[in-house]
Amino acid sequence: MASVLHGWRAARVTPLGELHTPPRMTAVLLRLTVQVVLVASLWRGLYAHTGTTAGLTREQAVTYAVLAVLASRLRELDQYAGRDTVIQHMHFGTIVYWYLRPLPPQRYYALRALGEQLYGLAWALFGYAICLAAGVVEPPRSAAVAGVFALSMLLGQWVLYYVMLLLDQLCFFTIRNNSAMLILIFAQNLMSGVYAPLWFFPDWFITLSGFLPFQATLSVPLSIYVGRIELSDAVAQLAVQAAWVLVLALVTRRVWRRAARRVISQGG
Repeated sequence: MASVLHGWRAARVTPLGELHTPPRMTAVLLRLTVQVVLVASLWRGLYAHTGTTAGLTREQAVTYAVLAVLASRLRELDQYAGRDTVIQHMHFGTIVYWYLRPLPPQRYYALRALGEQLYGLAWALFGYAICLAAGVVEPPRSAAVAGVFALSMLLGQWVLYYVMLLLDQLCFFTIRNNSAMLILIFAQNLMSGVYAPLWFFPDWFITLSGFLPFQATLSVPLSIYVGRIELSDAVAQLAVQAAWVLVLALVTRRVWRRAARRVISQGG
């Protein structure tokens, strides 16, 4: 019972910071609305004089882009304002408290991330329902597509969790890594298809991204949703996503052990 209570408290750390700060929630709503409107307008404008580009129709492109914006809310909470990022804990020396709590740091990090994703999921579903009702995005072609998309999205968020965990674990081994973190986050967003579908990039870029886990986080599930990846090919993509989950889980588990050796009682 005590472990469940500790887990619940850890999971609600960052969401509570948002819920107790109404101006930040208003800012999120405003930013999300502006992003959706601008992205939909941009892609409709790009398709104003063409029917199909890179194998995508205008409706598919708009749907992909808007869903990418909504999916970005799953892990986009403002941890920095609450001094709850790993890089801040390392800077101020408070990371040591992660190793003094009843919960192991690995479990605390995982539960906190779970709470963030559930909170972000509520925002994403809210935005999706409005966009679907307004005709901004197309519905899935069938119940089977919706089910496979949901499974792929779950695996993709699992992969994203481990990717972000690796970025945070980097803080244990570097002294000043703000710039490195920004570069890596930009690379993750670029290669995962957040800024634009990967099919618009050169062949060498697509080939390179195929050897990295980034496209498994977002590009694959959204490609299934819009029909770029057919259901007959989805099984192979799901297998690749599951393989990345397994590989990254093993890697991050090993890094956690090495990171613990670098923590001292005086701080970071």
